[in-house]
Amino acid sequence: MGRFRPVQAVFIQNANIRFFNIYWKKLYRRFCLFSVPLPNKIVESFICDYNMVMTKIKTIGVLTSGGDAPGMNAAIRAVTRSAIYAGLRVFGIYRGFNGLINGDVKEFTTESVSGIIFAGGTILLSARSKEFLTPEGRAKAYKTIKSNGIDALIVIGGNGSLSGAQALSAEYDIPVIGLPCTIDNDLYGTDNTIGFDTALNTIVECVDKIHDTANSHNRIFFVEVMGRDAGFLAMNSAIAAGAEAAIIPESSTNIDQLAAYIDRGIRKSKRSSIVLVSEKDGGAMHYAERMYKEYPEFDVRVSILGYLQRGGRPSAMDRILASRMGVAAIEALKEGQRNIMIGVVNDQMVNVPIARAVKKDKPINEELINVLSVLSI
Repeated sequence: MGRFRPVQAVFIQNANIRFFNIYWKKLYRRFCLFSVPLPNKIVESFICDYNMVMTKIKTIGVLTSGGDAPGMNAAIRAVTRSAIYAGLRVFGIYRGFNGLINGDVKEFTTESVSGIIFAGGTILLSARSKEFLTPEGRAKAYKTIKSNGIDALIVIGGNGSLSGAQALSAEYDIPVIGLPCTIDNDLYGTDNTIGFDTALNTIVECVDKIHDTANSHNRIFFVEVMGRDAGFLAMNSAIAAGAEAAIIPESSTNIDQLAAYIDRGIRKSKRSSIVLVSEKDGGAMHYAERMYKEYPEFDVRVSILGYLQRGGRPSAMDRILASRMGVAAIEALKEGQRNIMIGVVNDQMVNVPIARAVKKDKPINEELINVLSVLSI
């Protein structure tokens, strides 16, 4: 319990009271006339409601864009239900920014997102829109926003999706909140992105099976995983699967080093070797061909895991992360935040400017590189 501070009193006195219901009017009179102490939570709730009214956000739109990732549906569910809980209308926008351009929009209720938290993919569908990259395309998108009375956008996706949202906001002054949803885990300002944990578990399950056949034939397998320009999937799955090495964009590994790692394992009577490779710069085929050419004594094979990394039911970790981020996105709007991405750092929700999240390179943990090197002997 505690009294309002002077700044809170000014805050309330400046509010347009006619926007609030009888309950808030009574609280206002109770404080102003009698200086009765009020709980801090009531103060915070009043301020949140005040911000929502003053920023005139009554309706939001939510879309998924770019490559799909496990946990997108959990994020859609969390955004929809927490927005409705806060008294907002919600419009689902189908097929990403293409749907925004073409008016593929439908109002959502709590029932619209029932039974989807465990489903992979995205019920809103996704797409990459070349038209949205043009000013004309964004003008069409804004027309859809205005015609449906949408006051703010929640964009669920990766680097390209958040960059597109930022461009739209800059041109038309619409509040945008981004949720980092990509298996690549390459967005700056968040420890994990939605979908990363599920993809990591999928990769490890596959590599465990590759180990079985590799052991049966004394083979070396180069296993290519996704990640775009980042090596988070390759490095983490290499450690989890007990691989000999990981070839990632953030760290240079030449063929001679690889051969030394593998030869060391063979001398220790290992029956097989696994090398995880990020998809960049030729991927697994490039390194396998070089290994075969320079060290023909090794029996080399390649496995490219491909799109199965994006599929499947999201892990419990991704469902929880998506749910937390969805609720945090609506809380950020209530606080008057805009043009930010919701992140998680040390298990705490944080607000990261979208410009920083998409422009800064996320560094890989050097400790992981050392751990893999030490444990591959």
